[in-house]
Amino acid sequence: MSIMDKIKFNEQGLIPAIVQDAESNEVLMMAYMNDIALKKTFETGFTHFYSRSRKSQWKKGESSGHVQAVKEILIDCDLDTILIKATQTGGACHLGYKTCFFRKVNGNLEELEIIKEKIFDPDKVYE
Repeated sequence: MSIMDKIKFNEQGLIPAIVQDAESNEVLMMAYMNDIALKKTFETGFTHFYSRSRKSQWKKGESSGHVQAVKEILIDCDLDTILIKATQTGGACHLGYKTCFFRKVNGNLEELEIIKEKIFDPDKVYE
């Protein structure tokens, strides 16, 4: 039995994929993969995902050049979440940050504090 047969994709055929910096362990992003995206990730050594809004496959960094070279792929105990350790070129976040997790929720649950610096200008990257 193949690993692909064991993975528990949800009702939409997707599995959450968390991407973590291979050196610092900082969480860079979370996206979804379907079986095609997961296979492409294994085949190419770069992350591929499935866009729920566009209903299509996409390679991380395809338009920005901010690719993620896969170093290791782990799966959780329930076989329903993937953790990818990768080397990030540029930023992971389309808003210009290294990580998509650049905002902190303050204690009152009414304010968000930006806790990271932008590393690129998204208007110049996504022209």
